[in-house]
Amino acid sequence: MNRNWREVIQDYTELTKPRIIVLLLITTAGAMWIASEGQVDGFLMFITVLGGAIAAASANAINCLYDRDIDAKMERTSWRPIPSGRIQPLNALIFAIALAAISFTLLAVYANLLAACLAMSGIATYVGVYTIWLKRSSTQNIVIGGAAGAIPPLVGWAAVTGELSWAAWVLFAIIFVWTPPHFWALALMIRDEYAKVGVPMLPVVKGDAVTANQILLYTLLIIPVSLLLVFPCNVMGVVYAVSAVGLGIAFIYKAMQLLKEPSDRNVARSVFKYSILYLALLCVAMGIDSLPLAHISSQQAIALLQIPSSI
Repeated sequence: MNRNWREVIQDYTELTKPRIIVLLLITTAGAMWIASEGQVDGFLMFITVLGGAIAAASANAINCLYDRDIDAKMERTSWRPIPSGRIQPLNALIFAIALAAISFTLLAVYANLLAACLAMSGIATYVGVYTIWLKRSSTQNIVIGGAAGAIPPLVGWAAVTGELSWAAWVLFAIIFVWTPPHFWALALMIRDEYAKVGVPMLPVVKGDAVTANQILLYTLLIIPVSLLLVFPCNVMGVVYAVSAVGLGIAFIYKAMQLLKEPSDRNVARSVFKYSILYLALLCVAMGIDSLPLAHISSQQAIALLQIPSSI
């Protein structure tokens, strides 16, 4: 009741889970950079990233609103603005709806209708499929519901091109495959808290060893899926390919370490932290590869390696 305006702003900012949003925006920017071949319009980039951030903030606010009962029981989330009483549920709902409306308007007016609709579909998927339907009912909640986190690259691609090519869907697939090992590593770290509130995360229902196996399975898929941008899509070249393989091998190594010690929370934390670094560096590699001076396509690389028959 006696909070100043800075504290109120901080509470509403916390409601949006800003740390999660940053990672999503990196994938949006990466997709825009690739779609424009490194020549993206600065204003369009700003508007699309801003609109995507506001859409993600809306989805996260609704997630906090719906999960306020279990958040209040978990040590990690009990400090959040709604369970702690700093923001009333109705105010949170109004805030989330306003954010969604602002996001749609920005993207529809300054980007295009497809990008705006995709952003809204991301909100609907995260709230409807993951938060309401699957989170409390299925061990596959993060696998299926994780599609929401894979939509930002589609928004970025659509903002630049006005359509969705196969390359855009490969970007979607990369995030889709990356999400389970990223989130299950976190779930291993806080398994006891999920068990306390009855959320059927994979480690709670199937155990640490099964979860570690599943994490390794998805990390094994990451390299071949990420290389689809090189072939057959042919939108990325050698710099990206080498980076994708190197980063993917390191991810697999981390997952294999976890498989040996599935109950070690420090190892799980290491996998979780690396998963964030992996995605960030992969997007950086996309950006570098898109630069004209750095881009060497697979066909060009093969041609450079060919030895003239006259020698």
